[in-house]
Amino acid sequence: MIDLTRKRAFVTGGGRGIGRATAVMLARAGAKVAVGYRSRKPPAEAHVTASVRGDLGTPSGAGKAVAEALRALGGGLDILVINHGVWPPDDVPVAKMTDEQWESTRRANLDAVIYVCRAAIPHIAEGGTIVLVASTAGQRGEAFHADYAATKGAVISITKSLAVELAPKITINCVAPGWVDTEMSAKPYAGAGRAAIEKTIPLRRVASAEDIAGPILFLCSPLARHITGEVLNVNGGSVLCG
Repeated sequence: MIDLTRKRAFVTGGGRGIGRATAVMLARAGAKVAVGYRSRKPPAEAHVTASVRGDLGTPSGAGKAVAEALRALGGGLDILVINHGVWPPDDVPVAKMTDEQWESTRRANLDAVIYVCRAAIPHIAEGGTIVLVASTAGQRGEAFHADYAATKGAVISITKSLAVELAPKITINCVAPGWVDTEMSAKPYAGAGRAAIEKTIPLRRVASAEDIAGPILFLCSPLARHITGEVLNVNGGSVLCG
């Protein structure tokens, strides 16, 4: 049984999908949870101690959101889960990618990770932990989605860099999901798309948000206290890499 009683957690992108499922699991394990969101406020549920709205892709926005979460949690953090991000669903080759798309994806998926970490790390208690959400695309690339793949690859590198930088006081790891049943992937799942995708996955199914939240919960728990700098693949066997 994972017991996170008296732990204080901030989960970004917690209004839906993986972030919401993670917030629920952390709360059920006893943690006090603040949830960050940008456009869709989380439902008024018992697991949410506070809902914090902000644009994490700017230094001021990230700083304000972290400050509000800290106030709601009593001034400190034990667990930080950076989950928010975007995946532009249209196939766009690099040669035709606009500056606006590149900058928007980079700002949401990469800049925001650095800004949130920079604002939150000074307030994470000794023995605390950070979990970042990367992607299989950051490991193998993704044709026509190079902006997304590049930012997620950078998240993996940030994880490894901070693992050494923050040791021995704070651990940091990331999960790398494959296809997940969230609104972000609705377009490729349409029609026969989902069935075609599932044929490429050895476990023959798209992950649920809870399938990703469970490993995140593990990494946030004392069971993972001697793990840092790792990439935990949660993809049904679709990408096998060490």
